[in-house]
Amino acid sequence: MKKEAWFGISIMILVVIGVLWMMPPFAQWTNGHLGLLMLAMIVIAIMLGFPTAFTLMGMGTLFAFFAYYSQDPHTAVGHVFDLVAQRAYAVMNNDVLISIPLFVFMGYLVERANLIGRLFKSLHLATSRIPGSLAVATVITCAIFATATGIIGACVTLMGLLAFPAMLKAGYSVRLSAGVVTAGGTLGILIPPSVLLILYGATAGVSVVQLYAGAFLPGFMLTGLYLGYIIISAKLKPSIAPPLSEEDACVFLPKFAEVICKTKSNNVLVGLIGAIKGKRNADVPMKTLVNHMIIAILPALAAALIVLVVYLWTTAPSLVDTSGLQEMGAESTMEMSADTGILQQPEAGGLQEPSTEGGLQEPPAEPDQAAQAVPAEAPKPSVAVTPTAPVVQEAPPRHPPPLVFWITFGIIATGTVIFYVIFTFARLEIFKMLLGSFFPLALIILGVLGTIVVGLATPTEAAAMGSFGGFVLAAAYKQLNFTVVKESVFLTAKTSAMVCWLFIGSSIFAAAFALLGGQEIINNWVKSMNMTPTQFMLMAQVIIFLLGWPLEWTEIIVIFMPIFIPLLAQFNIDPLFFGLLVALNLQTAFLSPPVAMAAFYLKGVAPPHVTLNQIFIGMLPFMVIQCLAILLLYLFPQIGLWVPSLVYK
Repeated sequence: MKKEAWFGISIMILVVIGVLWMMPPFAQWTNGHLGLLMLAMIVIAIMLGFPTAFTLMGMGTLFAFFAYYSQDPHTAVGHVFDLVAQRAYAVMNNDVLISIPLFVFMGYLVERANLIGRLFKSLHLATSRIPGSLAVATVITCAIFATATGIIGACVTLMGLLAFPAMLKAGYSVRLSAGVVTAGGTLGILIPPSVLLILYGATAGVSVVQLYAGAFLPGFMLTGLYLGYIIISAKLKPSIAPPLSEEDACVFLPKFAEVICKTKSNNVLVGLIGAIKGKRNADVPMKTLVNHMIIAILPALAAALIVLVVYLWTTAPSLVDTSGLQEMGAESTMEMSADTGILQQPEAGGLQEPSTEGGLQEPPAEPDQAAQAVPAEAPKPSVAVTPTAPVVQEAPPRHPPPLVFWITFGIIATGTVIFYVIFTFARLEIFKMLLGSFFPLALIILGVLGTIVVGLATPTEAAAMGSFGGFVLAAAYKQLNFTVVKESVFLTAKTSAMVCWLFIGSSIFAAAFALLGGQEIINNWVKSMNMTPTQFMLMAQVIIFLLGWPLEWTEIIVIFMPIFIPLLAQFNIDPLFFGLLVALNLQTAFLSPPVAMAAFYLKGVAPPHVTLNQIFIGMLPFMVIQCLAILLLYLFPQIGLWVPSLVYK
């Protein structure tokens, strides 16, 4: 046996001895104490590198046998096999998990369509005047890639190949470059479509749709904090992020643009309008001018669309109060008014028992006939009933535009005017590059996440459409071939199998933990502390933060969330808000040593002179920013709850 195996086994023995020493005497042990021992052993086994899914299944099966054996030794084996089969079937029957392979497949197709490389280059040129422009472009690219796919490893690896060498070549600090790539690459753990949110929703029984809606603002808030830190650091200390050279920031113009710049104007609108109306160079076809004019007015059309949406939203009519309406067949009746011929509510006492005088009477009894009720002659109406035209209910009028609309309109109009004043032909070329890289991804993002948030499709249906969109993008950029499809399918199957086996193992482990009574011991321990909801929330987040150092987020979700979730109801904590805090907190699982998978992803593609310690040190400032983001979300819960309350009120 290798020395590493002996070392691991010895560490496990020491940990078990320590747990046994902290436990009460063996004679006072209950099944619940066995559950706590199982929890300690599983954490140590995972830290030593044992496969998470199969370790969970093995530990869960073994301790479930102990639980059943203590009740009835003769049926213990049969009950254990039944438990394993039932837990596996329950996991595979979960419809929410179907979206995982579809989202993963979409991400791998987008990655192989070479869109991310084009997006990084165009953002690099678009942000060239901002301090730390390469790092800013890296974080924005990572955020967009995270919105298109939730694959953290692929994002860190890809940006490690694209952005990391470019930043080092431009003279950026190794620590800052490593921190930017690792922190930006892990945004996919929070920004939808996040696999973590799907697993949490399936574990906690929370709507994945609402989790996606709630994660938007915290994800982009964290992105904004990263960008602020990068810009401020580059401004205060330019040596760690020097500005781009003129050669790197140079944009080459096509021939027609050079001609217009020389003869007309460098401004896009002035130059194109002058070239169309005035005398043109023979080398500039009219079709080229018209096409570029259409491209140039696209920002104005987008601004007008935003103003229209804000106008329709802020001036939407109030809902009609229908509380006074009655359903058909209600007890009250209507009668015609003598004056207007319109149906009116009858006065009190309108419907009464008919009088016996001249009304219904019992006929004289005859021996040969049965008694029959003879109706009296119906009284003639005193008012002629005339048919009336149906009343057409008019649509409620819209509200006048409020002040917030005019403020928004003024800001957008001013920004649009400034944009076109500085809109040169060089910026037009950058805008065309963004059209070819960002907007295809934006269409997929809006098609997938937009339909989920507004309720037009379930996550599974939207993921299927996203996979189809990935096919279309790969075909449009001539990257769709047998090799790309084979690699994407293989990687998707590998990732999906890992997630499914992990869920099966966690389900068996959680069932064994509940059978042993470990959850009850933890509940009683928490209750005995008499904590307030705030204290419990802080304790839970600190524990999750500390667990993120030795464990990955998947293990924390499947092992420890089933322990925390039953306690939320006792402290009146919304599972949706708790899940958003956990998702933001678990960013540390990718940035905290000694596991820090993002660091190992980057180290695998980094130049040889970049050490692991440099990557770890570069990640530390971004861990502090994550803690600040957790604090902001806790102090202002509406950052995460505003969008779900707005959409699903």
